Amino acid sequence: MIAFVSGPVAALAPDSAVVEVGGIGIAVQCTPNTLSGLRAGQHARLATSLVVREDSLTLYGFADDDERQTFELLQTASGVGPRLAQAMLAVHSPDALRRAVSTGDEKALTAVPGIGKKGAQKLLLELKDRLGEPVGAPAAGPAAGGGWRDQLHAALVGLGYATREADEAVAAVTPQAEAAEGTPQVGRLLRAALQTLNRAR
Repeated sequence: MIAFVSGPVAALAPDSAVVEVGGIGIAVQCTPNTLSGLRAGQHARLATSLVVREDSLTLYGFADDDERQTFELLQTASGVGPRLAQAMLAVHSPDALRRAVSTGDEKALTAVPGIGKKGAQKLLLELKDRLGEPVGAPAAGPAAGGGWRDQLHAALVGLGYATREADEAVAAVTPQAEAAEGTPQVGRLLRAALQTLNRAR
């Protein structure tokens, strides 16, 4: 219904952005990787997917059409709603998900909060013929701005972890972030943080 929104970014929150379209501020739910590429006051174009519920209309935003299409395909699997589909894209790029499904990589799926061993096995079966093959080489996510700690912390809390757990996970990946050349990539750090949290549980 709404294929994309385009306009200046009016505001940014830990899990959403407000894009001004024709004088109207449209709130769009986004993954940390997508948000890290946005700047308040700058023009943005987000591919979108509208999720209609009895009591709500929620617009989800993505860096590109491939991400949006993957988000919609993930929801064709039983038990996968928009929140879980977004969590999967917060942890893995569309290509990484395609690679995980095509190679039967259960471990990659259990790195997503809310997916256990049995759930991962079921998803691998259901998504095998739906996601298709990886289209490109493994790519790094967009570089984050200076506040990678805040973005990472907000992403973990948004995925359902307690503030204390998020604090510990950020501390655990700080050496990795500081060792990286250039700006740390929030998507990569989020994957590392989720692995430390899964080991702790």
